[in-house]
Order: sequence, then C-alpha cells, then structure tokens
Amino acid sequence: MTINLLQDKGIPLERQTMAWKDMVGKPISKLDDDAFTRVRAILMNGVELDSLRTKQVALRMNADARVTLAQMMRVEQHQATTINWLMSSDHSPLETTIGYEQTAIEVTASIAQLEPDPYLAQGYRYALLEDFDHLYRYSALLDRLEGKDANNITQGYTDIVPARPTWEHHRAPEHDLLEPYGPGAELSTKLHALTLTGGEYQTHDYYMNIGPLFADPLARQLYAEIASVESQHITHYGSMLNPHETPLEKLLISEACEVWNYAGCAAQESNPRIKAIWERFLDYELGHLQVAMELFKNFERRDPAEVLGDGRMSRFIEFQSQRGFIRHVVEKETALRKRETQFVDESEEGASSLQYREIVNSTGSPSHNASATWVWTPGTELARDDALERAT
Repeated sequence: MTINLLQDKGIPLERQTMAWKDMVGKPISKLDDDAFTRVRAILMNGVELDSLRTKQVALRMNADARVTLAQMMRVEQHQATTINWLMSSDHSPLETTIGYEQTAIEVTASIAQLEPDPYLAQGYRYALLEDFDHLYRYSALLDRLEGKDANNITQGYTDIVPARPTWEHHRAPEHDLLEPYGPGAELSTKLHALTLTGGEYQTHDYYMNIGPLFADPLARQLYAEIASVESQHITHYGSMLNPHETPLEKLLISEACEVWNYAGCAAQESNPRIKAIWERFLDYELGHLQVAMELFKNFERRDPAEVLGDGRMSRFIEFQSQRGFIRHVVEKETALRKRETQFVDESEEGASSLQYREIVNSTGSPSHNASATWVWTPGTELARDDALERAT
C-alpha cells in the first residue's frame, strides 16, 4: 500500500459522518476470526483514544483552533466507538485481558525489530518481557477462575511462559524514565513511541475499570498489581517522546501515526468486513492529517515536511507471531533492570526500586500467588476432562 502523507487527501472532515448502526455493527467472532484481527482492533482502539487525548491537550492550549479540534474529536470518538464495539460479548473480561496482553506482546516485539534507534529498541524489548510475563499470570487466573485455556484466545501465536517475574517489575518512579528521542529522530521512531504509549494507556485504563468488578480477592489484587505496572509502562514509553514538541506538532505526529497504523491494518486484515473499516478510517485519518497540516502551517508558520519528511511511510507493524524473537529476548535479557534512564544488570538496579518493591510486596505478591504451582499446557480443559474420565 503506497501512501504519501503530504499528498494523499483522504475524505474531507465535513464528510466524515456516521450513524449509530455504523458505529455499533456486527462484532468479531471470538474463535472463528484470526487472533490478529482482535489484536488489530485492540491496538487501533488504543491509538484512537490517544489521539483524542492529544487533541484535548491541543484544544486547551490553542484558542484559535478550538472549533476545528472539537470537530475532529467528534469523529475520533465515533471511530473509537466503532472499533471498541467490535469486541464480542462472549469474551469474558479475563479473555479480553488475554487479548490485551497478546496485543502488547506481538505489537511491541514487531516494533522492537523495526526501531532504528538502538537505545529505544532496548526500551521496547525491556517492557516486552514484562507484558509477556503478565500474559502468563493472567492465563493462570483464567484457568483458576473459569477453567479456560488462554490458547483459545491467543490461537497458538504467542507462548504462555514466564519471563521477568511481575513482582520484580515494580520500580521507583525515577527509574521508569528513558531519554527522549531528539528533534532529528526519524519519523518511524516517533510513530513507534506514540503507538505504544497509546496502547499502554488503554490497557491501564481497562484494568483499572475491570479489576474492581471481580468478586475473587486474588483477581482484584492481580489487576491492581498489573495496572500499576501498566502505569509504569505509560511513563516508560511516554518519556521516549520529545518534550519540546509543541501541541500542534504532537497533533501532526498523532495524525500521521493513525494513518500509518490504519494502513498497516488494512494491508494485513484477513476479515473483509473489518478490512473495509480500516480502509474507511484510513481515508478519514488522511483527511484529519490535512487539517492538522493546515493548523501547523497557519499557527506555527512551519512546513509540515519538517516533521513528516518526504511523506513516505515507514515499514508497518507486522501482525504475525514473533515467537522466535521473543524467545531470544527472554533468554538474553530477562536479567536486565533499570537504573535511572539506563539498562543494567540486576545486581546494579537502582536502590530506591529495591526499597519500593519491598514495601509493595511486603504482604505478598498477587502475581506470584495467582500462578503458584501452575504451568500452562496445551488443551488444558480437554486434557483435564480426559484425565478425569480415565481416572473414573
């Protein structure tokens, strides 16, 4: 798919209208659709919600652009609704959680391999190991509470094994930060960091909302623990973003990020009905990008090419199993820790993180308790039922 960010116009903002039945249509199938269709839906909901946040900040800081930003936000709201409502009601909250963690793992693994900045690529691999371990802990909880095999959701694309233990993810805030990319960073670097920041925001917010709804005390504690780590990941990825970018510059990057992600989804989607949604919203976002470029030129008196380069898009996220790469990272980098903005051996970890971890884990670790004595095996329910029948 060949798109030029500076030249392709998309659908004008004033023609981007939707009715309720456009927004709330037929959901995906939990078992019949490919797992990466769910991954793309989860990812793009996070990207849309982050775009809304970006516009809210820009609206609060630019009086002259308020009407235009409000118009764009209304469309983004309806796009986010359409995507989020693709999740079917037969997903239990825990099964949706498994989908969120698979999304974090596979998308982060792909971005880690695409990222041209070695330091930021290390940052992606570091957080990848933590989301990978979260999948294992939630899979144990799914088996414990619902007797279900998480592989029914992941469809065999993603390994379900421990990595850096979740109870060791808890760091003092000063050790969550990274050095940001600079003004001369490649556009792909900016798109990668913004994509994963939005993804972590969405995951954090979902866990904060769904966790209190569980009756099981251990489930409530596990969601609280991992939501805290996801908050750390928002800081981790968010600190990669250049803090000296203006609000309208961030808006421009945000719109380019949406175009890039929708184009990647459309190019790889296996469900024709969902593919049509990605293509429609790609045209919408190209229209939004045109508006953002005009705001950037009119209010900052700058050429969008300063930010977008020649307009050619970088390589897309690859929506396919990253098993081989992830296994290598688990083997080689699980022992890494953080000290301020640097990655170090676990023996050199920042002392304040050790103190913080001792406090939050002083009454035990929910993630440890949820998975104690549990090891994932393929076909968990069926294997258990067969074994029970043989025993009787």
